[in-house]
Amino acid sequence: QVRLVESGGGLAQAGDSLTLTCAASGRTFSTYALGWFRQTPGKEREFVSAINWSGGHPYYADSVEGRFTISRDNHKNTGYLQMNNLKPEDTGVYYCALSNDPYYSGVERFPTDFGSWGQGTQVTVFS
Repeated sequence: QVRLVESGGGLAQAGDSLTLTCAASGRTFSTYALGWFRQTPGKEREFVSAINWSGGHPYYADSVEGRFTISRDNHKNTGYLQMNNLKPEDTGVYYCALSNDPYYSGVERFPTDFGSWGQGTQVTVFS
């Protein structure tokens, strides 16, 4: 079993930056793709970004492309989501997740592709 803990959320003004951290313990973090999703009340969980197990091939939702950067440090069992130029529509609970399959380097952007989830961290952006 793996335990994921997100941190770094909070209140931000539009245009500000926040960095989310995902700390992992338990299952081998370095062999699984890392994803970030977000959710607002009444809506389905939305893909934000993902990166493969080795730290390559990052990809993003169109809504955050150019503003967010995903990264990971496998030596520290930690993932990151750097969020710049925040917008009110970025508001939501942000979750990190690890993929179901180890060493898979394809594109994974659906919640069902990920089997381990953190508890989420709230990000609120005001204009």
